[in-house]
Amino acid sequence: MQEICERQLNDVVDTYCIPARPAVTVHTPPQDSFSIAVGYLMFGITAGLSLDLCAKWLLADYSLVQFVFLRSIFGFLVFILIARWYGGWNGLKTKRWKWHLLRTGLASIAMFGFFYGLSKMPLVNALTLAFTAPLVVTALSVPILGEHVGWRRWTAVMLGFAGVLIILRPGSGLLSPASLAVLAAAVAYAGLAITARKLAATETTLSMTVYVILGPFLIASFLIPGNYVLPTASGWFFFVLAGICSAAAWVGIIGGYRRASPAVLAPFEYSALIGAAAAGYWIWGEVPDRWVIAGGLVIIGSGLFVVYRQVGAVLSTRYLRAFTAGGAASIARRFSRKAKENS
Repeated sequence: MQEICERQLNDVVDTYCIPARPAVTVHTPPQDSFSIAVGYLMFGITAGLSLDLCAKWLLADYSLVQFVFLRSIFGFLVFILIARWYGGWNGLKTKRWKWHLLRTGLASIAMFGFFYGLSKMPLVNALTLAFTAPLVVTALSVPILGEHVGWRRWTAVMLGFAGVLIILRPGSGLLSPASLAVLAAAVAYAGLAITARKLAATETTLSMTVYVILGPFLIASFLIPGNYVLPTASGWFFFVLAGICSAAAWVGIIGGYRRASPAVLAPFEYSALIGAAAAGYWIWGEVPDRWVIAGGLVIIGSGLFVVYRQVGAVLSTRYLRAFTAGGAASIARRFSRKAKENS
């Protein structure tokens, strides 16, 4: 994993005509904003896990290029249907093309890298490595967003990456092109999360979602000759479902990161590992070994510690409550009552 120093990152920010902000302490979002952000993110995570399950099933019979190609087409069709809910096609207008081009490149790396790894690895192994992304998000929040991360959280980030080494065990043969592709995808995904937050003030959810599909689609379109097999009826069903889940995942994740700090929201994504482990076992009979479990616990523990240091013990309780719709609704109701009492 290539480390990028602060000067290089500031050069990237200056290149794209957006001034870097001075380091500031992350402010906890209001309770109603926090619960809405968590709701969006959890919706996106659920849709994303469903996409992964479709991909795992399809990639056993169809090429990676065909999967990305058809997934992108059906994703576009979904956005055509829902565009009017996000301000119509006027929502695609932008003056920040360089940032969108950067995000398109990151999306291409994330999509091809992760799904290549997923086709070669057990589901939970691939997702465990991919979920180093929240730690990368925390690290990159400092130079790109100007958010403050103390030495304890930096230590947690380093321990999280140590968890990756526990899983891969260099020298064991597990450090394969597939695992490296998933790690590259995790870094690219972290870049997408950070840039979504960076562009939130000026760009629409529709523009940040649609443009990231273009890169993978164009690459797949160029490579599709010789890599296409006519799908069966069940294949068409899962390709369509993958496109729908893809669009839903982007809307949910971007909607979440638009409303709250990436460093605060990112650890919620670990909840997908529970579903991945269960699905991998029941559908494909995949059982993670003790090294994957140990490394996963280190990664998750590091992420949760980042949350604790980021928002404190009081808000950590709110994190647990926000995993349920009832808990989020309760938070919103209390916040509303308090506002009325103060009015």
